[in-house]
Amino acid sequence: MNDRLPAGRLLRSRVVEDPGAVLADALDRGLTGYATFEPQGTLLAAESGPGVLVFEAGVPRLAYHPRTGGGEAALPAMAGPGPSRVELCEAPASALPAFDAPSASVEPGRPAERLAADPDLAARTRRRAPDGDEGSAVEAFLEDEAAVEAVRREARAEAERRAEEWGLADALGDEEPPREPRE
Repeated sequence: MNDRLPAGRLLRSRVVEDPGAVLADALDRGLTGYATFEPQGTLLAAESGPGVLVFEAGVPRLAYHPRTGGGEAALPAMAGPGPSRVELCEAPASALPAFDAPSASVEPGRPAERLAADPDLAARTRRRAPDGDEGSAVEAFLEDEAAVEAVRREARAEAERRAEEWGLADALGDEEPPREPRE
């Protein structure tokens, strides 16, 4: 993928301790382009080259690393120990690899979770993701047990209110229905 990247307009080139700052910058700018991540340890070891995240309107869509390939498997190689040399480049969407490339695609919030360990940035990124990523938001919601429980309580209260309204209050039991274990 690195050889298919256009020579974009360089916006930022520096060594950073926190990859989250770069991800937040791309999100805040609404960047369409890419970032290259090369952990300092790999610079000294002269490994295979930098990893690449491709952004669409600030949202990470593709990830690639020459050593590990594309998709989420590329993220750990970009997050090596210590600081990383990062270049952030703007490029036209038409010059970037296709965002629907299944072998390199990443769930929009995953880079913030894996590179920066920042759940707030991951949630912010998921909210900004284009409409094609509804499944990611649903998955994130379902993993939030407190939010799921709040919806259950609200649904039960609504059912009880309607049962009372329709004269069926005696049909509702006081027991909670059995729940299937979550995987």
